Amino acid sequence: MKLPIFIADAFTAKAFRGNPAAVCLLENKLDEDMHQKIAREMNLSETAFIRKLHPTDNFTESSCFGLRWFTPASEVPLCGHATLASAAVLFHKIKNVNSTLTFVTLSGELKARRAEDGIILDLPLYQAHPQDSQEIKDLIKTAIGDTLVQDVCYSPDTRKLLVRLSDTYNRSFLEGLKVNTQNLLQVENSGKVKGLILTLKGEPSGQMPAFDFYSRYFAPWVGVAEDPVTGTSFQCSLRGGELVISVRADGRVDIKGGAAVVLEGTLTA
Repeated sequence: MKLPIFIADAFTAKAFRGNPAAVCLLENKLDEDMHQKIAREMNLSETAFIRKLHPTDNFTESSCFGLRWFTPASEVPLCGHATLASAAVLFHKIKNVNSTLTFVTLSGELKARRAEDGIILDLPLYQAHPQDSQEIKDLIKTAIGDTLVQDVCYSPDTRKLLVRLSDTYNRSFLEGLKVNTQNLLQVENSGKVKGLILTLKGEPSGQMPAFDFYSRYFAPWVGVAEDPVTGTSFQCSLRGGELVISVRADGRVDIKGGAAVVLEGTLTA
Protein backbone atom coordinates (compact mmCIF):
# COMPACT_ATOMS: atom_id res chain seq x y z
CA MET A 1 0.00 0.00 0.00
CA LYS A 2 1.29 3.45 -0.93
CA LEU A 3 -0.45 6.66 0.12
CA PRO A 4 0.43 10.30 -0.60
CA ILE A 5 1.07 11.94 2.77
CA PHE A 6 1.84 15.49 3.87
CA ILE A 7 2.53 17.36 7.10
CA ALA A 8 1.24 20.91 7.31
CA ASP A 9 1.74 23.39 10.15
CA ALA A 10 -1.66 25.02 10.64
CA PHE A 11 -2.56 28.46 12.00
CA THR A 12 0.79 29.93 11.12
CA ALA A 13 2.53 31.38 8.09
CA LYS A 14 5.90 29.96 9.14
CA ALA A 15 7.21 26.41 9.21
CA PHE A 16 7.79 24.77 12.59
CA ARG A 17 5.16 26.88 14.32
CA GLY A 18 1.42 26.45 14.67
CA ASN A 19 -0.08 22.98 14.94
CA PRO A 20 1.28 20.17 12.73
CA ALA A 21 -1.16 17.69 11.22
CA ALA A 22 -0.56 14.80 8.87
CA VAL A 23 -2.81 14.59 5.80
CA CYS A 24 -3.36 11.38 3.81
CA LEU A 25 -5.05 11.29 0.40
CA LEU A 26 -7.11 8.14 -0.14
CA GLU A 27 -7.68 7.12 -3.74
CA ASN A 28 -9.46 3.97 -2.55
CA LYS A 29 -11.17 2.78 0.60
CA LEU A 30 -8.76 2.11 3.45
CA ASP A 31 -9.10 -0.79 5.86
CA GLU A 32 -10.79 0.59 8.96
CA ASP A 33 -8.04 -0.33 11.42
CA MET A 34 -5.38 1.16 9.16
CA HIS A 35 -6.54 4.72 9.92
CA GLN A 36 -5.60 4.30 13.57
CA LYS A 37 -2.34 2.52 12.77
CA ILE A 38 -1.22 5.36 10.51
CA ALA A 39 -2.22 8.01 13.05
CA ARG A 40 -0.27 6.18 15.73
CA GLU A 41 2.73 5.96 13.41
CA MET A 42 2.60 9.67 12.58
CA ASN A 43 2.35 10.47 16.31
CA LEU A 44 0.92 13.96 15.81
CA SER A 45 -2.09 15.34 17.64
CA GLU A 46 -4.19 14.58 14.54
CA THR A 47 -3.87 12.79 11.24
CA ALA A 48 -6.48 13.66 8.60
CA PHE A 49 -7.72 11.30 5.91
CA ILE A 50 -9.25 12.86 2.80
CA ARG A 51 -11.27 10.42 0.69
CA LYS A 52 -13.08 10.64 -2.62
CA LEU A 53 -16.86 10.33 -2.34
CA HIS A 54 -17.36 8.96 -5.87
CA PRO A 55 -15.17 6.89 -8.20
CA THR A 56 -15.10 9.68 -10.78
CA ASP A 57 -13.88 12.31 -8.30
CA ASN A 58 -10.33 13.63 -8.42
CA PHE A 59 -8.40 15.73 -5.95
CA THR A 60 -7.67 18.52 -8.41
CA GLU A 61 -11.13 19.28 -9.79
CA SER A 62 -13.68 17.93 -7.30
CA SER A 63 -14.97 20.26 -4.59
CA CYS A 64 -16.44 17.81 -2.05
CA PHE A 65 -14.58 15.12 -0.11
CA GLY A 66 -14.96 12.93 2.94
CA LEU A 67 -12.75 13.81 5.89
CA ARG A 68 -11.88 11.96 9.12
CA TRP A 69 -9.46 12.79 11.93
CA PHE A 70 -7.54 10.48 14.25
CA THR A 71 -5.31 11.15 17.24
CA PRO A 72 -2.69 8.50 18.07
CA ALA A 73 -5.30 6.96 20.38
CA SER A 74 -8.74 7.39 18.77
CA GLU A 75 -10.96 8.97 16.12
CA VAL A 76 -12.32 12.42 16.97
CA PRO A 77 -15.55 14.02 15.68
CA LEU A 78 -14.05 17.43 14.85
CA CYS A 79 -10.60 18.94 14.38
CA GLY A 80 -10.08 22.48 13.11
CA HIS A 81 -6.33 22.54 12.55
CA ALA A 82 -6.30 19.24 10.62
CA THR A 83 -9.16 20.56 8.47
CA LEU A 84 -7.14 23.66 7.71
CA ALA A 85 -4.12 21.46 6.93
CA SER A 86 -6.24 19.34 4.59
CA ALA A 87 -7.50 22.39 2.71
CA ALA A 88 -3.96 23.77 2.47
CA VAL A 89 -2.70 20.52 0.93
CA LEU A 90 -5.52 20.47 -1.63
CA PHE A 91 -5.24 24.17 -2.47
CA HIS A 92 -1.47 24.63 -2.44
CA LYS A 93 0.03 21.24 -3.25
CA ILE A 94 -2.63 19.43 -5.30
CA LYS A 95 -3.65 22.74 -6.95
CA ASN A 96 -7.37 22.18 -6.52
CA VAL A 97 -9.14 24.61 -8.84
CA ASN A 98 -12.11 25.44 -6.61
CA SER A 99 -12.37 28.50 -4.38
CA THR A 100 -14.37 26.61 -1.75
CA LEU A 101 -14.08 23.00 -0.60
CA THR A 102 -16.71 21.02 1.28
CA PHE A 103 -15.75 18.24 3.69
CA VAL A 104 -18.29 15.63 4.78
CA THR A 105 -17.44 14.71 8.37
CA LEU A 106 -18.82 13.32 11.63
CA SER A 107 -19.67 16.94 12.49
CA GLY A 108 -21.61 17.56 9.31
CA GLU A 109 -20.47 19.52 6.28
CA LEU A 110 -17.51 21.83 6.87
CA LYS A 111 -16.30 24.33 4.31
CA ALA A 112 -12.88 25.81 3.61
CA ARG A 113 -12.53 28.78 1.30
CA ARG A 114 -9.57 30.66 -0.05
CA ALA A 115 -8.72 34.09 1.36
CA GLU A 116 -6.00 36.55 0.38
CA ASP A 117 -4.09 35.97 3.60
CA GLY A 118 -5.02 32.40 4.47
CA ILE A 119 -7.90 29.94 4.51
CA ILE A 120 -11.28 30.46 6.19
CA LEU A 121 -12.99 27.49 7.82
CA ASP A 122 -16.77 27.37 8.29
CA LEU A 123 -17.29 25.34 11.47
CA PRO A 124 -20.14 24.59 13.87
CA LEU A 125 -20.43 26.69 17.03
CA TYR A 126 -21.04 24.67 20.18
CA GLN A 127 -22.53 26.36 23.22
CA ALA A 128 -20.78 26.25 26.59
CA HIS A 129 -22.73 26.60 29.83
CA PRO A 130 -21.68 27.73 33.33
CA GLN A 131 -20.32 24.85 35.38
CA ASP A 132 -20.24 24.66 39.17
CA SER A 133 -16.52 24.66 39.90
CA GLN A 134 -17.10 22.63 43.06
CA GLU A 135 -18.25 19.70 40.94
CA ILE A 136 -14.93 19.51 39.13
CA LYS A 137 -12.65 20.98 41.80
CA ASP A 138 -10.49 17.85 41.96
CA LEU A 139 -9.85 17.98 38.22
CA ILE A 140 -8.91 21.67 38.32
CA LYS A 141 -6.75 21.18 41.41
CA THR A 142 -4.92 18.29 39.76
CA ALA A 143 -4.34 20.23 36.55
CA ILE A 144 -3.30 23.67 37.80
CA GLY A 145 -2.91 23.47 41.56
CA ASP A 146 -3.78 26.67 43.41
CA THR A 147 -4.05 28.86 40.29
CA LEU A 148 -6.95 31.29 40.71
CA VAL A 149 -10.01 30.58 38.55
CA GLN A 150 -12.55 33.21 37.49
CA ASP A 151 -15.14 31.18 35.55
CA VAL A 152 -15.77 27.59 34.46
CA CYS A 153 -17.94 26.53 31.49
CA TYR A 154 -18.72 23.16 29.96
CA SER A 155 -19.89 22.10 26.50
CA PRO A 156 -21.88 18.85 26.58
CA ASP A 157 -21.71 18.59 22.77
CA THR A 158 -17.92 18.48 22.65
CA ARG A 159 -17.29 17.37 26.25
CA LYS A 160 -14.81 20.20 26.66
CA LEU A 161 -14.24 22.00 29.96
CA LEU A 162 -13.28 25.69 29.64
CA VAL A 163 -11.52 27.23 32.64
CA ARG A 164 -11.00 30.98 32.60
CA LEU A 165 -8.11 32.00 34.82
CA SER A 166 -8.24 35.11 36.96
CA ASP A 167 -7.79 38.46 35.22
CA THR A 168 -4.93 39.12 37.64
CA TYR A 169 -2.74 36.85 35.49
CA ASN A 170 -1.07 37.84 32.23
CA ARG A 171 0.03 36.03 29.09
CA SER A 172 3.46 35.13 30.43
CA PHE A 173 1.85 33.40 33.40
CA LEU A 174 -0.26 31.19 31.14
CA GLU A 175 2.73 30.46 28.91
CA GLY A 176 4.81 29.32 31.87
CA LEU A 177 2.06 27.45 33.72
CA LYS A 178 2.96 23.81 34.42
CA VAL A 179 -0.12 21.69 33.83
CA ASN A 180 -0.27 18.19 35.28
CA THR A 181 -1.86 16.05 32.58
CA GLN A 182 -0.53 12.69 33.75
CA ASN A 183 -2.97 12.33 36.63
CA LEU A 184 -6.05 13.76 34.91
CA LEU A 185 -7.12 10.35 33.59
CA GLN A 186 -7.34 9.02 37.13
CA VAL A 187 -9.22 12.06 38.45
CA GLU A 188 -11.72 12.19 35.55
CA ASN A 189 -12.53 8.81 34.02
CA SER A 190 -16.30 9.10 33.67
CA GLY A 191 -16.15 10.14 30.01
CA LYS A 192 -17.76 13.51 30.72
CA VAL A 193 -14.59 15.48 29.94
CA LYS A 194 -12.51 14.91 26.82
CA GLY A 195 -10.59 18.18 26.75
CA LEU A 196 -9.47 20.96 29.10
CA ILE A 197 -9.17 24.55 27.84
CA LEU A 198 -7.33 27.10 29.95
CA THR A 199 -8.06 30.63 28.82
CA LEU A 200 -7.13 34.12 29.89
CA LYS A 201 -8.33 37.60 28.97
CA GLY A 202 -6.11 39.24 26.34
CA GLU A 203 -3.99 42.31 26.76
CA PRO A 204 -5.30 45.21 24.64
CA SER A 205 -1.98 46.95 24.14
CA GLY A 206 1.73 46.87 24.86
CA GLN A 207 4.76 45.52 23.10
CA MET A 208 3.04 42.28 22.01
CA PRO A 209 0.23 42.15 19.41
CA ALA A 210 -3.24 42.65 20.85
CA PHE A 211 -5.47 39.57 21.20
CA ASP A 212 -8.92 39.18 22.71
CA PHE A 213 -7.85 36.12 24.67
CA TYR A 214 -5.11 33.52 25.12
CA SER A 215 -5.56 29.79 25.60
CA ARG A 216 -3.90 26.44 26.05
CA TYR A 217 -5.56 23.07 25.43
CA PHE A 218 -5.00 19.65 26.99
CA ALA A 219 -6.61 16.35 25.97
CA PRO A 220 -4.90 13.34 27.57
CA TRP A 221 -8.27 11.54 27.36
CA VAL A 222 -7.71 11.16 23.60
CA GLY A 223 -3.97 10.66 23.79
CA VAL A 224 -2.87 14.30 23.36
CA ALA A 225 -1.14 15.82 26.39
CA GLU A 226 -1.18 19.36 24.93
CA ASP A 227 -2.44 20.39 21.51
CA PRO A 228 -0.38 23.32 20.16
CA VAL A 229 -3.25 25.25 18.49
CA THR A 230 -6.94 24.45 18.74
CA GLY A 231 -9.14 27.41 17.92
CA THR A 232 -8.13 30.40 20.03
CA SER A 233 -7.12 33.96 19.31
CA PHE A 234 -3.56 33.23 20.36
CA GLN A 235 -2.43 29.86 21.65
CA CYS A 236 0.25 30.12 24.32
CA SER A 237 1.86 26.77 23.59
CA LEU A 238 5.56 26.38 22.86
CA ARG A 239 4.91 26.52 19.09
CA GLY A 240 2.25 29.23 19.25
CA GLY A 241 -0.42 30.01 16.68
CA GLU A 242 -2.71 32.83 15.60
CA LEU A 243 -6.34 32.74 14.47
CA VAL A 244 -9.01 35.24 13.48
CA ILE A 245 -12.41 34.12 14.76
CA SER A 246 -15.80 35.50 13.71
CA VAL A 247 -19.10 34.31 15.21
CA ARG A 248 -21.80 34.43 12.54
CA ALA A 249 -25.47 35.26 12.88
CA ASP A 250 -26.45 31.81 11.58
CA GLY A 251 -24.95 30.07 14.60
CA ARG A 252 -21.66 29.00 13.02
CA VAL A 253 -18.14 30.33 13.30
CA ASP A 254 -15.51 31.37 10.74
CA ILE A 255 -11.89 30.70 11.67
CA LYS A 256 -9.15 32.10 9.47
CA GLY A 257 -5.53 31.05 9.54
CA GLY A 258 -2.51 30.26 7.46
CA ALA A 259 -0.72 26.97 6.89
CA ALA A 260 2.74 25.89 5.82
CA VAL A 261 3.22 22.47 4.20
CA VAL A 262 6.56 21.23 5.54
CA LEU A 263 6.69 17.63 4.33
CA GLU A 264 5.35 15.60 1.43
CA GLY A 265 6.03 12.01 0.52
CA THR A 266 4.65 8.50 0.26
CA LEU A 267 3.59 6.29 3.10
CA THR A 268 4.23 2.58 2.45
CA ALA A 269 2.86 -0.34 4.42
